[in-house]
Amino acid sequence: MASVIVPAHNEASVIRRCLDSLNDQPDLETLIVACNGCTDNTADIVRNEYPQAICLEIAIPSKVNALNEAEKHVTSWPVFYLDADTCLSPNAIHAITQIMASGSPLLAAPEPVIDTSQSSWAVRQYYRIWLQLPYIREGVVATCSYVISREGHQRFQKFPPVINDDGFVRCQFEPHERHNIADTQIFINAPRNLTSLIKIKTRARLGNMQLAASKFCMKPDKKPYSRILFDKLMSRDAVPTIVYVFIASFIRWRAKQQYRHLQTYTWEKDQSSR
Repeated sequence: MASVIVPAHNEASVIRRCLDSLNDQPDLETLIVACNGCTDNTADIVRNEYPQAICLEIAIPSKVNALNEAEKHVTSWPVFYLDADTCLSPNAIHAITQIMASGSPLLAAPEPVIDTSQSSWAVRQYYRIWLQLPYIREGVVATCSYVISREGHQRFQKFPPVINDDGFVRCQFEPHERHNIADTQIFINAPRNLTSLIKIKTRARLGNMQLAASKFCMKPDKKPYSRILFDKLMSRDAVPTIVYVFIASFIRWRAKQQYRHLQTYTWEKDQSSR
C-alpha cells in the first residue's frame, strides 16, 4: 500500500484532473492534499468533491512546508509526491509500489509525458532538445513527481527550506538508486508561451544554484552538456539546438540575477497551461 501527497497552492483550475487520475488506483491507502496559502477555492473542491482525501489547510504558502506537514499524515510507504497540475496513468501506483517493494530503487518516478501540443514553436523546440539530454533521460527529473521508499526517506528527516524540492530529493541518491519506472506515466502540460517557460525554468535553475551553494546535496550530479549540444548542432536538430541554447543561456543569466536577491525571491508559476 502507498500514500500520496499533493501540495496545492491556488490550484482550483487543475486539482480535479489530478485527483480524478488517482481514483480507482490500486494500492492507494492514504491521499493527502496539502492546500497551502490558497486564496481560491482549492480546499473547498477537495473537501466537497473528494471525501476520501485528507484536506489540509495550511496558512503558509510554502511547498516544502506543505510537504513536511502532509508527511505527518502518511500511513504507508512508499510515498508519492505529485504536483497538482499533473495526472497519473492508471495502475501506476500499484506498479511502482510492487517494484519498490524489492528494496530497489529507493527513489522512483513515472515516465514523464510532456504535452507540447498547445505550446508555441519556441517552446516545442526547447523541449525537443531538453528531453534528449542524458541528465533528463537518466530518471527522476522533470517528472513533477517522485516516489520515496521508507528506507530512502531515511536519507533526510524533513524537506529543508529550498526552492527545488525534487532537486533536493534527487541529490540524496546515487544514479543506480533512482529510476523512472517503465509503463507508468505522469502527464504534464508544457507552458504555452516562451515567457511562462522562462519563468519555471529560471525557478528550477535558481533552485539548483541554491542547492549547489548549500550542504543539502549528498550526491550532486554532473551535467556535461557541451559536447552533446555541439554534436546536435551538426545534425538535423541544428535549429532546435540553437533555440535551446539561446533560451537556456537567457535562463542561466536570469537565474544569476535573481540569486543576488534570493532572500526576497517570489515563486514564479506557469499560469498559461492551467
